Amino acid sequence: MAIVTFLSDFGNTDHYVAAVKAKMLRVNPGLQIIDISHSVRKHNLIHCSYLLKNVFREFPAGSVHLVCVAGGQEGDGEFIAVKLEEHYFVGRDNGLFSLLSDHASMGVVELANKADQTFPEKVALAEAAARLASGETIHNLGPRKPEMRKLLNRTSRATKKQIQGHVIHVDHFGNLVTNILKQDFDILTKERGFTIIFGREKHNKIFKNYNEVEPGECFTLFNSDGVMEIGISQGNASELLGLDFDSPVNIIFDESTP
Repeated sequence: MAIVTFLSDFGNTDHYVAAVKAKMLRVNPGLQIIDISHSVRKHNLIHCSYLLKNVFREFPAGSVHLVCVAGGQEGDGEFIAVKLEEHYFVGRDNGLFSLLSDHASMGVVELANKADQTFPEKVALAEAAARLASGETIHNLGPRKPEMRKLLNRTSRATKKQIQGHVIHVDHFGNLVTNILKQDFDILTKERGFTIIFGREKHNKIFKNYNEVEPGECFTLFNSDGVMEIGISQGNASELLGLDFDSPVNIIFDESTP
C-alpha cells in the first residue's frame, strides 16, 4: 500500500486538515498519511512547489502526494492526477506540478469537477488520492488530459561575471534560501575571488556547514538541496537583514584573478 503525503495552506487551527484525512480514511482505513506541511503561505504556489520539490523524491516510488493549495488563478477550478517520476500527484491544474521536475509527465487525467462544492479538496481530491494509494490505476480516475498547465520556473541568471538570484523561501529559522545553484557557482568561481551582495551586506566567504559559524554571525553556504542559503547563527536573518521572498542576491566575480 502506497504512502499519501499531504501538503496544504490550511493551517492548524481549523478542522480542514482532519476532514480531508477522514475522507481518505473512509475510502481506505489502512492508508499511511504523512503531513509535509499545512503552513504553506496562503495561495502561494512558489512556496508550495519549493517544499514539495525538495521532499517528494525522499519517499518511495509510487507514493501519492495530495496538494491542497489554490493559487487564485486559471486552473484552480480544475482538478487532475499526474504521474511524474514514478510518483503520483493530486491537486488543482494551476501549473504547480510543472514546477516540480524537468521530466515530462508519465500521464495526466482530469478528475470530476466539483467546483460547485465549497470544499472540493475533501470531496474530489481526497477521494482520488486515497483510490490511487489503494492500488487503483491513474487512468481509472478520469479521462486522459493531453498535458497539465505549466508555469515558468524562476531561475537565477549566470554569466562569466556574475550570478543574479533571488530569495525563494524563508524557512522556520528565518534563513533565506535562494535560487543560486552550487553547480553554477562551482563552474564560474574556479579560483577567482567573489563578492556576495544581499541587502546592505557584502560577503566573500562560503561556509561548509552551520557549525563553523559563531553565534550572531551572518553566513552564506550551500545547503543539502544544492542552493545558496543566507542566515544568522542563532538569529533570524530575514528580520535582522530586512530581506524576504524575492529579495535580490548577487554574486560578483573578480576579473583580476584567474
